[in-house]
Amino acid sequence: MSRPRIYLDNAATSWPKPPEVYAAVEQYMRNLGAPAGRSGYAEAAETERGVVVARLNVAHLFGIDAPQRIVFTLNCTDSINQAIYGVLLGAAGDVPHVVTSVIEHNSVLRPLRSLEDAGAIRVTRVDCDAQGQLSQSAVCRAIRRETRLVALSHASNVTGTITPLEEIVAAVQDSHALLLVDAAQTAGHRPIDLRKLPIDLLAAPGHKGLLGPLGTGILYVSPRAQEKLHSVRQGGTGTHSEEDRQPDSLPDKFEAGSLNVPGIFGLGAAAAFLRNRGLAAVAAHIDQRVAQLITGLSDLPGVRLHGPSSGEGRAGIVSLTLEGFDPHEVATVLDATHRIQVRSGLHCAPLMHRKLGTIDQGGTVRLSPGPFTMPADIEATVAAIAELTTVSLKS
Repeated sequence: MSRPRIYLDNAATSWPKPPEVYAAVEQYMRNLGAPAGRSGYAEAAETERGVVVARLNVAHLFGIDAPQRIVFTLNCTDSINQAIYGVLLGAAGDVPHVVTSVIEHNSVLRPLRSLEDAGAIRVTRVDCDAQGQLSQSAVCRAIRRETRLVALSHASNVTGTITPLEEIVAAVQDSHALLLVDAAQTAGHRPIDLRKLPIDLLAAPGHKGLLGPLGTGILYVSPRAQEKLHSVRQGGTGTHSEEDRQPDSLPDKFEAGSLNVPGIFGLGAAAAFLRNRGLAAVAAHIDQRVAQLITGLSDLPGVRLHGPSSGEGRAGIVSLTLEGFDPHEVATVLDATHRIQVRSGLHCAPLMHRKLGTIDQGGTVRLSPGPFTMPADIEATVAAIAELTTVSLKS
């Protein structure tokens, strides 16, 4: 009998999904199969109701009373592109200035670099410390009169280090800028209450901590951001079809074209699951698995852990390098010999790896537990890496 699969790549996409997610997708595909907002027959109306419920379920996770402010997108990259181009291409006056950081994913880095290369914007990239921690005060000091956007990850996808946002939110609220938060590594993994933390634009994938299918994402648009954010994709919405201009109302302003309805049904079911389980409970579960990893790996010879020295202030990510091994070799061996599945490489975050000094050695090995990861999974993983350290020492 083959070994059971130990999945520690939840930072890339979550697995397994809650049973409710599979059931919701199958229910739509087998019994409905209609577009949302495009027709009036019974199955189309049921499809539209399902999308409304899914939007409501997601909104409740973030403490949002106006579910129309949740825009469904293709993924987190799509959400970030809509936010960046929608804010900056519509900015009037001086060449817009953007504040971002070295911890960002290429979903933020590349759109900004593209606009910067075209001379359309100026960018300040705030440095971090050796653990991947950003200074709130350094970010606030970088904000200028001409700053139009502050774009930051809520947590590094390499080190898992969480960025405290309270001081940054206050500074941005006092400026002409909008705050875009990339919550790819925190949404669904820990509580984010947008009533207490008034972020202007929050981007998140549906397929990671939110436990939905691939091909889904969300963008929260605050009242403060709504008028400043231009749509970068126009097309059919099923509403105001007599006009050849994109509607200004939410969410239609940003949802041109047919929605990924099976994905949204699954995302809505996942959001309901998370709400019932409680995000605080999910966060505690993942924190325990991360602490277990750090404790087990810290004393192994040749293993270097990157990021905070403890599980505090860290999302569900542990990155390591193993002396004598290329990161891709470690990942390949773990899967081939133990069925332990992890991510190796640069994780689409080149500036973070330059800061860590890991870019020339091929990045790191990233282990990311999820809400269904059990203590025995972590024990087996630590034991497998311990075996590799003995091979490294012998060589």
